[in-house]
Amino acid sequence: MATRFRKSRRQRGSRFCGWGQIGQHRQSGSRGGIGGAGKHKHFWIRTVIEEPDHFGHDSTKPTRQNRLNRWVNLRDVNDLASRFGTTNEHGKLVLDLRSIGYDKLLGGGTLLKPIVVRVAKVSATAKQKIELAGGDIVLNEEVGSK
Repeated sequence: MATRFRKSRRQRGSRFCGWGQIGQHRQSGSRGGIGGAGKHKHFWIRTVIEEPDHFGHDSTKPTRQNRLNRWVNLRDVNDLASRFGTTNEHGKLVLDLRSIGYDKLLGGGTLLKPIVVRVAKVSATAKQKIELAGGDIVLNEEVGSK
């Protein structure tokens, strides 16, 4: 259709352009609200069809999850110990993973030398491998109690 025959061209100059009286087809009231408004009321059918799991919660998912920010494997501890490690009064190499920014120590890889590792959490395999190499684990709870 040619532009000159369109209804919008005929209605130029009129106040409401075919939308009735004052303020119709203007603000968000003409579409039932802004964003997710009305999902539990006048847009309920749309909510049921498009987002059936919008309301409620999943009982199998814990509400407060324990999130780890950073973790490191044993294969990387050797390098970190050479860069950030210090020696204690007994002559053992001490690596504080908490001060470097690691939350958990995982057991991937092997440990080349005995190291005392301070960390918040440690896996069972990492603990076993460190003790086999002659090192020791100091957890956060033990550090706070001393």
